[in-house]
Amino acid sequence: MLTQDRPTQPEPELWHQSSTNNQLLLNRPITIKAIVTPLWKDEARQQLQSQDDQLSEQLTQLDTQVQQMVGELSQHTIQIVGADNSSVAETQSQIRSIQVQAEQRKNELLEQKTQVLQQLEQIETLELGEEVEQGQVDSYFYIKQGDHLIRKMQVEVLLRDGVIEEIRGEL
Repeated sequence: MLTQDRPTQPEPELWHQSSTNNQLLLNRPITIKAIVTPLWKDEARQQLQSQDDQLSEQLTQLDTQVQQMVGELSQHTIQIVGADNSSVAETQSQIRSIQVQAEQRKNELLEQKTQVLQQLEQIETLELGEEVEQGQVDSYFYIKQGDHLIRKMQVEVLLRDGVIEEIRGEL
């Protein structure tokens, strides 16, 4: 059986030797921070409001689905009630199980909704010009003997309205 050779992506070279020094390629997290501006506040509010709206919609859908499922099971039980009383108890057990699962999911969604509303409140307390953490990205970098590893690991990118304003730390 013949196999076709496929080109492969080169792996990043983790250890690079040159005539002058040895280097090691490492991965580091880079913290992304944003300067609070009126535009940043508006965008953050819109994003959180959208999340809140989606959670409200999911809660409504959950209630509707539970009502439909309970209604269908109840209707099915009424149709066969004369045949076997054990099916009534089984249906009631299924209904309770559905309601318990739905209540658990509803509590999860309500908790997420509470967190979003708290974040909305926090946005209002932020001062213009304040720096807030937005998240992290990964970056590869080379180190060599004599480098200060801690300083090389502590890199931040500061954004103002999505534009890089400053890169802090040793690259």
